Amino acid sequence: MQDLARIRAFVQVFDAGGFSAAARQHGRSKALLSKYVTDLEDYLGVRLMNRTTRKLSLTEAGEAYYREASALLQQLDDLDATITDQTAEPRGLLRVSAPRNFGEGTLAPVIFEFLAKYPKVTLDLRLEDRYVDLVDEGIDVALRISTMADSSLIARKIADMHVVVGASPSLLKAHGTPTHPDQLRNLPCIVDVNLQGQSNWRFVEDGKTISVPVNGPVRVNSPLAARQAAEMGLGFVVLPSYLADPAVASGALVPVLTPFLPTGQTLQAVYPHRRHLAGKVRALIDHLVEWFATHPIS
Repeated sequence: MQDLARIRAFVQVFDAGGFSAAARQHGRSKALLSKYVTDLEDYLGVRLMNRTTRKLSLTEAGEAYYREASALLQQLDDLDATITDQTAEPRGLLRVSAPRNFGEGTLAPVIFEFLAKYPKVTLDLRLEDRYVDLVDEGIDVALRISTMADSSLIARKIADMHVVVGASPSLLKAHGTPTHPDQLRNLPCIVDVNLQGQSNWRFVEDGKTISVPVNGPVRVNSPLAARQAAEMGLGFVVLPSYLADPAVASGALVPVLTPFLPTGQTLQAVYPHRRHLAGKVRALIDHLVEWFATHPIS
């Protein structure tokens, strides 16, 4: 048990970003956590953390040990959850990843309602527009907008979604309204590098997927910035409906090529393939499914 306590202290300190923060979060003394981490390093014969007064970072050995140790602790926590009463109130730290714009707008009220419902759960919500490796980064569940499945992960559908291709009225006046996706090859387009396929936009014709290479004056890693560029007439854009619909309603963007847009886009809750699913994760996913059943994403 002593060894497990040392390992857990090491993971808690790094997750919290320092000894003081970990002590506050977990109700332990800073001195005890420091002793546990030092004892662990002495036992392993290697430094795991670089410590300064302002910053804490992992050594190369520490990064490797953290990945395995955090996964091991999560498996132990998941196992405990299956043994204890399944009706017990969800509790503990829950790490969630989601796209930034979706998280800041559509997801925020849903997930904060979940916290109000389960006050013993604490949340580490990471909003970023990049592909997150759930296992390496210790994420419990990621919200992804996708049609693809990763065989090493488990995905549960949360809600249906769709995409919009649009352009400003001024751009359509200057270049005309395309009637077929292939026409986009010769038209200015805004490329969101977070989009699956990036500058190869996918459409459907006669039941078959077609890929159209596009180019234009702007490449950006933010769908919100891509929308703003399109509203200013810089090019056509592909956007998720929750970002496109307000601009369409205001007249800033006009939808085009709607008959060729792919279907099957969904909001998915994705989590690592584990034998035991933690109760806090199951409770969050159930909450999301129930919420979006009555609050569909436009």
